[in-house]
Amino acid sequence: MPLFGNTFSPKKTPPRKSASLSNLHLDRSTREVELGLDYGTPSMNLAGQSLKFENGQWIAETGISGGVDRREAQRLRRRNQQLEEENNLLRLKVDILLDMLSETTAESHLMEKELDELKSVGRRRK
Repeated sequence: MPLFGNTFSPKKTPPRKSASLSNLHLDRSTREVELGLDYGTPSMNLAGQSLKFENGQWIAETGISGGVDRREAQRLRRRNQQLEEENNLLRLKVDILLDMLSETTAESHLMEKELDELKSVGRRRK
């Protein structure tokens, strides 16, 4: 038996007088209407252009002033494709030139080595 009585004896809380705020008792349609769970598609405004998220991609909404229209976007895509092809061609040319340079350098080193050997043989004969 404790000397000063039970030191930990919390008071019981009174029962709630209002209805529970839990949404567990609501069915799905009621929850959507009351709690607003129908969000729609996410959208944002970035640099004056409105974008919406559809099928896993951000898509510019049409009819926005200041945005890029469809024809301009197609022109930019074609130009981008041309530049990528040109870039690939230039990379190929650089690779070929580097191969040619390494081959020429290797041949030059071999010729220098042969020349040094011929000079040393010529000195021995004298």
